Amino acid sequence: MVAADAVVLGCAFVAVGFVGVDHYGSNYWLYRGFPPPRDPAYVTIPGTQEHIQVQSPALGGRAQDVYVYLPPGYADAPARRYPVLYLLHGFPGRPLAFLLTVRMGVIEDEVVTKNLAQPMFLVMPFGSTGTFNDKEWVNGVGHGEGWETFVARDLVQAIDARYRTIATPAGRAIGGLSEGGYGAINIALHHPGEFKVVESWSGYVRAAKIPSIFGPHELGLAANTPLTLLPKVAHKLRRAHTFFWFYSGADDRETAQNRAFATELRRLRVQHRFFAPFGGHNWALWRGQAQPAFLAAAGRLAGG
Repeated sequence: MVAADAVVLGCAFVAVGFVGVDHYGSNYWLYRGFPPPRDPAYVTIPGTQEHIQVQSPALGGRAQDVYVYLPPGYADAPARRYPVLYLLHGFPGRPLAFLLTVRMGVIEDEVVTKNLAQPMFLVMPFGSTGTFNDKEWVNGVGHGEGWETFVARDLVQAIDARYRTIATPAGRAIGGLSEGGYGAINIALHHPGEFKVVESWSGYVRAAKIPSIFGPHELGLAANTPLTLLPKVAHKLRRAHTFFWFYSGADDRETAQNRAFATELRRLRVQHRFFAPFGGHNWALWRGQAQPAFLAAAGRLAGG
């Protein structure tokens, strides 16, 4: 009897251990070791999160998950229109990382409460068919793989139709982290003038060589390499007064190509700011630069 009780007790301890490990793993996946985001006490009117789906012809009619952070005070100002910051996740990635790990919603609530910036929509689409399916935010070679068109056309049109946005290029910014930073720049160069502000957080400007996306002979590689594409569209970017705000950690292996992109922007007289803060390619850097990123977009969009 004693032995049986010991076995039961041992199993209970093991079960509790597994529950604890599972809980820790779930929390780490959501928050990456940081505490859950929480508004400070002085924030009395926070923004609110919504989950919608956007049906995309570019994706073969697929209904794609999109998370939207409504600006603080949105429900109380029915006549007001707001600018939009579109945020593209990295790989492997998920859109809610911008709210749960980078804490962009808390950042918005704080700076708006302090009157440091205007409120904006934060729009965070899911850019793949699964967390571990790489799509690079580009129009791939397969049917229904128009991820760039999904963002630049289907998503923008859906958001402008559903919410009180400033539905002009002057009211739109696009940004992203890591692969999403590459996607933001690449999309902006393919659609010059559609986004007033373009941000890249530790992104890259040379397309990754992925045959499943660009084809077995990688025919679409050059057309999706911002460093190569920039000179061809620089005149349109200057005419639209597009502003590029981007950074790469001093220890990030992608920093050299980001510096090269900044040099090209300077040579072509395209407005920009590039910097290389201390750090690598990680959540601590993106979280630490979240407020400057928000302010950079909010200060240049219509209404700011």
